[in-house]
Amino acid sequence: MADLPTVAVLGTGTMGAPMARNLAAAGLPVRVWNRSKEKAEPLAEAGAQVAGSPTEAVEGADVILTMLFDADSVADTIESAAGAVRDGAVWVQSSTVGVTGEQRLSALADELGLTYVDAPVLGTRQPAEKGALVVLAAGPEKVRERLTPVFDAVGQRTMWVGTAPGAATRLKLVANAFVLTLLEGVAQSLSTAAALGIDPALFLEAVGGGGMDSPYLQLKGTAMLEGRFEPSFSLAGAHKDAGLIEEAMRTHGVDTAVIEAVRAHQASAIGAGHGDDDMAATFRGR
Repeated sequence: MADLPTVAVLGTGTMGAPMARNLAAAGLPVRVWNRSKEKAEPLAEAGAQVAGSPTEAVEGADVILTMLFDADSVADTIESAAGAVRDGAVWVQSSTVGVTGEQRLSALADELGLTYVDAPVLGTRQPAEKGALVVLAAGPEKVRERLTPVFDAVGQRTMWVGTAPGAATRLKLVANAFVLTLLEGVAQSLSTAAALGIDPALFLEAVGGGGMDSPYLQLKGTAMLEGRFEPSFSLAGAHKDAGLIEEAMRTHGVDTAVIEAVRAHQASAIGAGHGDDDMAATFRGR
């Protein structure tokens, strides 16, 4: 255990809390901080040290893992703790912040003298709880061995996609574009079935077990039909991510028509009061 890095987890929301819990369960010394301290306090039972500030959390930590809502919250948190960061600490940035946000945070790391690893994850709350996320990582080879126990604790596998920060964030946006358009496709098919006088559940049955089927389709489709929207990943967060995807697509000359439609439908459901519900609640949009 003496060789395991001490990890400071900044942000213990839907994703950060189970990640911190799995790090502690793997035997790593863990400090946790969250803006709303009550969200971090239950992690004390898992063996984590609950810090009262980002500064207290990062002091002496070998690895700083950020899992916050957006680039602004990440930058503000790291800047507030910068004076307490130990020499040689590695900053693992796992929040979904988009291309521009990642570039901003990478520049901040250079400014503060931090070794920076761009490491968003694929998966929502349930995979995070099971330590079954897929870690997408980009950063210097010299820190990969040091980060292995960290990534192994939170994920089922790690994909190193480059040595320069940014590659992992770009791949994350590509994957999220697929997830969000698939989710909208399921919602649209179910709504269309109902409008045509067909039991929407027949759609899920028709594609079940075939080439078009997937566990995710069945999971989210069933949740939509049953009105179960306990957040695995919030609709507000998905809408934020869709905006980052649209920005990246537009900047690089990709047709944005589909992602614009996704965002508009999400916005409709958020306007109806479903922003804090699971992203499957886009089904409630009009």
